[in-house]
Amino acid sequence: MTKQEKQQLSEIDICDLLITPAIKTAGWNQLTQIRREVTLAPGPVVVRGNMSSRNKKKKKFADYVLLQEAGVPIAIVEAKDNNHTVSHGMQQALGYADILDLPCAFSSNGDAFASHNKVPGPGEDIECEFALDAFPSPDEIWNRYKKHRRITDSQEELVLEPYHLDAYGKEPRYYQSEAINRVIEGVAKGDRRLLLVMATGTGKTYTVFQIIWRLWKARRAKRTLFLVDRNVLADQTLVNDFKPFGSVMTKIKNRKIDPSYEVYLGLYQALTGPDEEDKIFKSVSPDFFDLIIIDECHRGSAAEDSAWREILDYFSEAIQIGLTATPKETKYASNITYFGEAVYTYKLKQGIEDGFLAPYKVVRYHLDKDLIGWTPEPGMTDDLGKDIEYRTYNQVDMDRILVLNQRTKLVAKCVMKLLNATDPFSKTIIFCEDIDHAERMRVAIVNAAGKVALDNPKYVMRITGDSVEGKAELDNFIDPESKFPVIATTSELLTTGVDAKTCKLIVLDKTIKSMTTFKQIVGRGTRIEEEYGKFFFTVMDFKNATELFKDPDFDGDPVVIYEPDSWDDPVPPDPDPDSAKVNEDPVEYGSTKIHVCGVEVNILSKTVEYLGDDGQMVTESYSDYSRKNIRKEYASLDEFINKWNTTKKKEAIVKELEEYGIELAKLAEEVGREYGDFDLICHIAYGAPPLTRRERADNVKKRNYFTKYGERARAVLDALLDKYADEGVLTIESPKVLKLTPFDRIGTPVEIINDVFGGKANYETALQELESQLFNQQLSA
Repeated sequence: MTKQEKQQLSEIDICDLLITPAIKTAGWNQLTQIRREVTLAPGPVVVRGNMSSRNKKKKKFADYVLLQEAGVPIAIVEAKDNNHTVSHGMQQALGYADILDLPCAFSSNGDAFASHNKVPGPGEDIECEFALDAFPSPDEIWNRYKKHRRITDSQEELVLEPYHLDAYGKEPRYYQSEAINRVIEGVAKGDRRLLLVMATGTGKTYTVFQIIWRLWKARRAKRTLFLVDRNVLADQTLVNDFKPFGSVMTKIKNRKIDPSYEVYLGLYQALTGPDEEDKIFKSVSPDFFDLIIIDECHRGSAAEDSAWREILDYFSEAIQIGLTATPKETKYASNITYFGEAVYTYKLKQGIEDGFLAPYKVVRYHLDKDLIGWTPEPGMTDDLGKDIEYRTYNQVDMDRILVLNQRTKLVAKCVMKLLNATDPFSKTIIFCEDIDHAERMRVAIVNAAGKVALDNPKYVMRITGDSVEGKAELDNFIDPESKFPVIATTSELLTTGVDAKTCKLIVLDKTIKSMTTFKQIVGRGTRIEEEYGKFFFTVMDFKNATELFKDPDFDGDPVVIYEPDSWDDPVPPDPDPDSAKVNEDPVEYGSTKIHVCGVEVNILSKTVEYLGDDGQMVTESYSDYSRKNIRKEYASLDEFINKWNTTKKKEAIVKELEEYGIELAKLAEEVGREYGDFDLICHIAYGAPPLTRRERADNVKKRNYFTKYGERARAVLDALLDKYADEGVLTIESPKVLKLTPFDRIGTPVEIINDVFGGKANYETALQELESQLFNQQLSA
């Protein structure tokens, strides 16, 4: 094949005809070892106002991932067409190799391969080029991988133990595979304590399942204990991720460990307690379990004086794996000291940047009595006639010491105002100071919701530790298919572990000083559920808890911070131990708190901020975001108009902008649906006054440029103008447009193209001339 012939080929042709055959010739199995067009990460969700779309420009997409076995990637190959140099794709390949921690990256344009080797031998170059027929064999690259990851020959068998293959085609995401492989490699090397740090919503339980499965199949873990601290977590795990274990799996109950099983799910509370007879884990020998995995290991299990630590000490010879979203290192507890540094970490920020986790907006309210404070009149009594201590009460006191009824009503009103402006049936969690506060908030939401709460008694439920009725509704709340309850008020129960996938609103009316608690609460909303239209979530803050977003220890930045005044739209415009920790014991009305009705509470201030590309907070709307990124692609209005006029199919430009997360239909919602794509872009990006589609179509009709065509051709072009005015340029460019009314009255598509215009080329020329007439007026008069 000549160089000229190669340069006519597309990138896919280069892959099919040159790169794939070269890799196969080197000994790679096309079915099991060569994966083509692999999406490593879909790209982050862009949020502005109440709009969201994916920024596909930041999508991580590898042309080739080469595997030793399924789930064990060992090299990346990036392809380019032959109009690029051999090494043009190397930087991209190295980026993907870096996130997968691989030693080998390759680039090719079909002429040769460029190679980057992170473990060169004596005298070898790190980067070099070689002929297509000299691509390394699987054994050669596997040996580089083993050297890079410090895997010995004796450890290889366990490292390559197969993954569980899902019947429905579910595969681990790239970071899940890396987490699983890091743990398996650690066990193969003899490590007995390992720590995995993965942000909430990243699939920790599925990751754990694959770890257990591979160690179980390899007979390195004949009996496994998975420790959790919530019943609902154990039950979810049994019927979901761990289901393939089937009959060898059981949940420990009735304070008895049945030795006839191999995989055990247990609650800390079911295995131990304050008295010796409660410690049922001692009913089996210390070598009974080969593997123990501790979920949410930040929550005290690593503390020296914790009752849970007894379990770890008793089964000290077992492999112990800690699982957490929030590594903890304080004078009270340290899972890093106990387990060692994490073998793998996947943070919230990375999950958002990759597009696996939902970004968030912050609506921050400053209430006058919280910030300025409230001082009772001397000698004033509360609602029960008790004297109120004469001092100034502020945010720290609200709903912990002082209860202002009007404040609770105001919070409920703000919550319902936001829901009514977006979706009254968005799943919502309201975090309160304690159970008493959660119950009062439930009542306030019922009253603020009005008819929807009247029609549906379970629209809002208090789900706290003392409420049998509330806890009974927990499964319905987290079930995406269940409409009710919509709103859950709580204090502690829903802070962790509950998989509320479709939660779109988190309300903080709770004082939070602990970064661990804050991360766990934010984690309730981080899951993306495309099937249910959940791409982002909102945090509504009444206690200034979201200041913790600014803490360096928090790694996920908010998309927008919005602080509305009482008269503002509630929808955001374009985008040490916890000092407040309370137990779940019911609080009697008036027993420990001062209740005061009739004190007016108001909203004070408003600011709007978005996270910019440089990590700094900026003021930016969806229009601002679009303007900035359109100008990245087309620096000036003239450059854009030239591109528009020389592009045969305008859909190519629309799709190019969609790669940035710019959806013109959403811009039309802001500017006006009567404007076409051309005018939207010119107006938003360059400030050009827009013409409506109808105005452009009418202007063309006034110029009578149709006169050179016959009567039937003029009828077709006139109908195309009307279609443009009604629907836009993409409709008239579609080959299906001629099947629609009124074209079907003129003839079939074939008849129109051949008989009316004299062939496809003539029809396309007439269409392009029509578009030229439409867009030769760039600005309105």
